[in-house]
Formats: sequence, C-alpha cells, structure tokens
Amino acid sequence: MSRALIVVDVQPTFCEGGALAVEGGNAVAEAIAAFAETRRSDYALVVTTQDWHIDPGAHFSSEPDFIDSWPPHGVAGTDEAELHPELAGLAPDISVKKGQYAAAYSGFEGVDADGAALGDLLAAAEIDEVDVVGLAESHCVLRTALDALDEGLAVRVFTDLTVPVSPEQGEAARELMASSGVVLVPSTQA
Repeated sequence: MSRALIVVDVQPTFCEGGALAVEGGNAVAEAIAAFAETRRSDYALVVTTQDWHIDPGAHFSSEPDFIDSWPPHGVAGTDEAELHPELAGLAPDISVKKGQYAAAYSGFEGVDADGAALGDLLAAAEIDEVDVVGLAESHCVLRTALDALDEGLAVRVFTDLTVPVSPEQGEAARELMASSGVVLVPSTQA
C-alpha cells in the first residue's frame, strides 16, 4: 500500500482575518504543520491544493448566497491565496491549483504547474490510500474525500485536522463521508 497526505486549501483566505474565514482555520494550519513534520515519513507523497481564482464567474458575488456564490476569496497571485505561512516548511511533492475559471471544491479538479490532474498524478505514483486534511471540512475537504473514493482510493479524513464552516454543515459532511466509505478518525490513530 502506498499512501499520500492531501492538505486541502490551507490558505490565509480561509483562516481568521481572511476573506472567507473559517473559525479555527489558523489552529488547523498549525496542527497540520506539526503533524506533517512528525509523520512525513509515513507518506509516499504530500500533496497541497489551493483555491486559485482568476475569473471564476458566478462563484464570486457582491451579494453571495454562501451556497453557490461567495465573496471573492483565494484570488490568484494574492498573499491570501498562497499556502498558509505555517506550511512554509512542508515542501509538498505535488501542488495543485483549482478554480481558476469556475467554482472548484475538490482537489481532484486541480492541476499542477504542467496541467496534470491530481488523479493522474496520484495514479502515476501508484498511490492507493490517501489521508485528507485541511479547510473547510464541510466543503473542499468533503468533496476531495468523495472524489478520492471515486478514484478508487482508500480514504481517511483526520477529524482533528479540519474544521467546517459551521457545526451543522460539519455534521452533515461527516455523515455523508462516513456513509460513502470515508474513514473518519483523529490523527492520533493514523
């Protein structure tokens, strides 16, 4: 078995002080950095995903509904769209950016600098298991985990290394992931 760690959208734009902040985002960034530092050798690959919006159309709105439209966030080339400063030492093996010209919640919608899709990159590396962490549990972590299942991968989400947009949305996301086959465990059980 070959396992990858997928760090989803841990960017200042989704942390306290950012354009689309999730409460607890900075603490999650710090916890992921500490986990990756001590557990790096457990993984064949470490992957990061980033919202990287150039012109995502109706995904951005001055009057967002917070379901299909959102305030501008993860704007390509801004400091808010970069990886969180806590991840400065992460040195990912694969980095993908998503949502350049449309909404994109799953890391599997992302591509690397050469235009290769995440699913293809993981397949080329013969990855068959992934651990998913990051922001936000109820949106991009959820979609990345479900798409990883669709790719035929065994999927775990570390419940202590993610936070949802709201408690209610987090509960719904966990129910959907669990019923779909995602294993939900704290990182201490990794």
